[in-house]
Amino acid sequence: MNKKEDIDSLIETMKAKGNLTSERVEKAMRKVPRHLFVSSKDKEKAYTDSPLSIGHGQTISQPSVVAKMTEFLDVKEGDRILEIGAGSGWQSAVLSRLVGSSGKVYTVELIEGLAKNARENINKAGIDNVEVVFGDGSIGLQKYAPYDSIICTAVSPEIQDEWVEQLKVGGRLVTPLGEIVLHSLVVFEKKDDGLDLIKKERGYRFVKLRGTKGF
Repeated sequence: MNKKEDIDSLIETMKAKGNLTSERVEKAMRKVPRHLFVSSKDKEKAYTDSPLSIGHGQTISQPSVVAKMTEFLDVKEGDRILEIGAGSGWQSAVLSRLVGSSGKVYTVELIEGLAKNARENINKAGIDNVEVVFGDGSIGLQKYAPYDSIICTAVSPEIQDEWVEQLKVGGRLVTPLGEIVLHSLVVFEKKDDGLDLIKKERGYRFVKLRGTKGF
């Protein structure tokens, strides 16, 4: 595995598909080596544009999907972000590079083994502005609310009231929605009187959100 060549190839693949257009997001993804967040048996596949198993019936998301969801969030330096579903920790690690030293990413994981693994991966990557919380992200994370943006990395049956309550006015919520095999990726912005739908794209596939308000 030639890390630089592999990352360059992955970046060009995502750009060619139109899934990576932001220079800031590109720089953030280059700063977080994906091979640190995959299982040992999949190291050689770390820079392919595909999801990979991380155990417990969960996956590390496809890089082009991570790029697109990250761009949809429109992250600013200094932001406080809530991620629902830590998985391997890679998505939150990418977000950490965008919020910078003055920002913070909180990521909630329902599966204790994955929470532990994500914490270890983030530490290996030398990242200190991400906090991994073992808990039920389907009800958000009230402790550190409000958040500048919220991202859910698993498909939810609906937008949860707790997420809306914990999001700042003007903040964005990005999540997949649906119950069938293919899901819609939706982007909302919170207004004084509720959520405005900014974007909806069909044709995605995510693992199901678990927890009190999940599937």
